[in-house]
Amino acid sequence: MTDPTTVSSTRAKPPETASSHVETPTALLGPPLQAEVSSQPSGIQLWMHRISVFLFVLISAVAGVLLIILPWTPEWTDNYLLLSFPSLRTVVSNGFFRGICSGLGLLDIWIGFWEALHYHEQQ
Repeated sequence: MTDPTTVSSTRAKPPETASSHVETPTALLGPPLQAEVSSQPSGIQLWMHRISVFLFVLISAVAGVLLIILPWTPEWTDNYLLLSFPSLRTVVSNGFFRGICSGLGLLDIWIGFWEALHYHEQQ
């Protein structure tokens, strides 16, 4: 004879169907299917990510330095583009406007180096 506890435990489970395990994505902007399959990035993807972070930091630093220094040079107001617009030239030569541009340069440098300091690779 069979043990009554094993018989009752096998009868208590409902039969599983294949359709109960199929999950359909309902989100419109769900993650791509390839990202779920490979959680570890390949060597090329890792280096491309490193290079893109480096270029972002480099461009941010260069643009920030230019925005800090350039508004206080004579080339800022005495250029060919502003000679034909005298009203725009007065706005650009204002100290407040120059200070705003230099502040944006500082902000740009801050963002670039913040990205560099908070860079981490997925493991």
